[in-house]
Amino acid sequence: MAYLCANIISGDKMLISVIRTLIVYVFIIIAVRLMGKRQISDMQPSELVITLVISDIAAIPMQNTSQPLLSGIIPVLMLVALEILTSILMMKSGKFRKILCGSPVVVIEDGKLLQNQMKRLRLTIEDLCIQLRQQDVFSIEDVQYCIVETNGTVSVLEKPQKRKPCADDFNIKIPDNKIETVVISDGNILDNSLKLCRKSKKYLMDILRHEKVNEKDVFLMTLDANGKYNLIMKE
Repeated sequence: MAYLCANIISGDKMLISVIRTLIVYVFIIIAVRLMGKRQISDMQPSELVITLVISDIAAIPMQNTSQPLLSGIIPVLMLVALEILTSILMMKSGKFRKILCGSPVVVIEDGKLLQNQMKRLRLTIEDLCIQLRQQDVFSIEDVQYCIVETNGTVSVLEKPQKRKPCADDFNIKIPDNKIETVVISDGNILDNSLKLCRKSKKYLMDILRHEKVNEKDVFLMTLDANGKYNLIMKE
């Protein structure tokens, strides 16, 4: 009997833990969406700190079922509010943004390494060369300017003679094919993509009728503003 009761209690705790985890999971997704869309590499220091702290706080009520769920949700709400407030202040005040995020730093100028700036950033030549190679630059002498941005990424401007020529350099007029978007994915029509290519759902359905296919049978369909489309049917 005692064994049965213990199993029931254990099962209840497991169910409570699963429910709490699902609630926290959904809440964290909403919180991250409120803070905006950024990749880890694009985050400013304040955003990265907030993200790490939120992950730690959220883990507490998931692991400890005796802990009130609000003890994890309320601090996360406060952190999200602080992050939104900080973002607004950074938009309004350049000085506040500079204090919080710092300023971009030039580390290469006209093919010359600025060693004092690299020491200030504690940036090794190996790390710098890796970031240059990731941008298809293999010689420091080819760089006119290299700037370390406030989020740690590197922006590179090559010397004029090393830059790839563009159509304007040869006075070539290239036709504008407009943006191509996925309008049907695995049988589902994507309304936002239709807006992006400035086409209506009726326009899309006319194409499908012309091709004598049903949207549910389409694996992938792309469409651009000029009306050019590509259809891939489900196998």
